[in-house]
Amino acid sequence: MERRFATLLGALAIALMGCTGLEGPTSHDESLENTYWKLIRAGDVMAEALDNRREAHVVLHAEERRVAGSTGCNRLTGSYRLENDSLRFGPLITTRMACLQGGETEQALLEALEVAASWQVEGVALTLKDEAGIAVAHFEAVHLY
Repeated sequence: MERRFATLLGALAIALMGCTGLEGPTSHDESLENTYWKLIRAGDVMAEALDNRREAHVVLHAEERRVAGSTGCNRLTGSYRLENDSLRFGPLITTRMACLQGGETEQALLEALEVAASWQVEGVALTLKDEAGIAVAHFEAVHLY
C-alpha cells in the first residue's frame, strides 16, 4: 500500500511540474501594451539608474493609446500608433527639469522613440527598430507586483 501511494505521489509531482512550466519565467512573450518596460540601452547609451531618480522606462496604455514613462530625468507622455508590428510614437512631451546626470540616457531614449518604426518582444525583452530594421532601443519587462 505504501509503495503504491509513493508511486502515485511521484506521478502526481511529475504531472504538476509539467503544469508549472519548467522553462521558467520567460516561457512566454510579454505583452507590448500594459507592461512596464525598463530601458536597458538606447542607441549606444546604456541606461543607468541614478540615486533619487526614476529609472528610464515606458508603459504603453492600450485603452488610451497613450505612452507614459520616464527618461531617467524627466517624465514623458504622448501617443502611439500600433498596427501589427508597426509602432510609431508621437507627439511626445516631457517635463523640463534640469538634470546634472542622465542627460545622455534621456536624449538617446527620446531619439529612439522618435525613429521607432517596429517592435519585437521575445520573452521579457522588447526591441524597438527603425525603418531599416536596426535596433534603436532595448527594454526589459519589469513586474511591479
